Amino acid sequence: MDEIDISSITGFRVGHAADQEAATGCSVVICEQGAVGGVDVRGGAPGTRETDLLRSENLVESVHAIFLAGGSAFGLAAGSGIMDFLEEKGIGFDTGAGRVPIVPGAILYDLQVGDSKRRPDHLMGYEACMDAYDSHEIKTGNFGAGTGTSIGKVLGPEQAMKGGIGSYALQAADIQIGALVAVNSFGDILDPETGKLIAGVYEKDSLELLSTENILINQIKTADANRFSGNTSIGVIMTNAKLSKAQANKIASIAHDGFARTMRPSHTLIDGDSLFLMATGEVEADVNTMGLLAAKVVEQAVLRGVRDTTSAYSLLSYRDLQKRRKA
Repeated sequence: MDEIDISSITGFRVGHAADQEAATGCSVVICEQGAVGGVDVRGGAPGTRETDLLRSENLVESVHAIFLAGGSAFGLAAGSGIMDFLEEKGIGFDTGAGRVPIVPGAILYDLQVGDSKRRPDHLMGYEACMDAYDSHEIKTGNFGAGTGTSIGKVLGPEQAMKGGIGSYALQAADIQIGALVAVNSFGDILDPETGKLIAGVYEKDSLELLSTENILINQIKTADANRFSGNTSIGVIMTNAKLSKAQANKIASIAHDGFARTMRPSHTLIDGDSLFLMATGEVEADVNTMGLLAAKVVEQAVLRGVRDTTSAYSLLSYRDLQKRRKA
């Protein structure tokens, strides 16, 4: 099993667009020929589009793009721009009267970071598609849906850190699988290999990372849920494996283990954590092994999404935290 660049997974294009000043953005994964789609939505505050379509019993098998966006529910408007772009290229489900692009997506909450009146919209969705065709590099960190993300918000934004968007991919034999994840968790981020927190809520003077889980336990009788806003981590898993729709949904569910390994806590009532899966159907694969690999690439994409960020919007990045500790 070898690490590969996510851009080498055949059949997919990835693009980003952002409003850096407003601290929000959009990312898209396009599969022109269509990919079998699956999804699993966790947490109590999701914002999604077309996820019912991906249920195993429903008609349409293939999706043509999946988007991740900031802007809370307003950000779902980016999907219409993606549809228009794909329609212009003749990509979509043939209805007889025309081709309808199938474009599910999910949003995260970043309105408190920048300008809450400027959100991903039709134009930004279209621009993300243009980037997917123009750029050969899949950027990570403060790009696309990761532009305004933050992590560790239990004590408010002043003690939270910068999140971002990360990617990671593996190849085992001729199976390729990768994940693109926008990290915007309520909880802290833990490296499962060391068992240590790497980012999240911190003490501003000592730069010591605190524990969201311990804070919640200590405040169990007094915590005010209304202050826990601005969350949700979302992602897309891409693979060349041959999967049924039911299998794609199951693997998307298993892939949430990658969130549970790295986010403490994960899947809370104030996160809307969602993972999509797109499979091009080129190579036969064992479903159990695919679930294992999906969780692994999600786990590593989360860590990359944190480690590749830079400080912005008064949010301290992982890199700058390390530098300040050494100074």
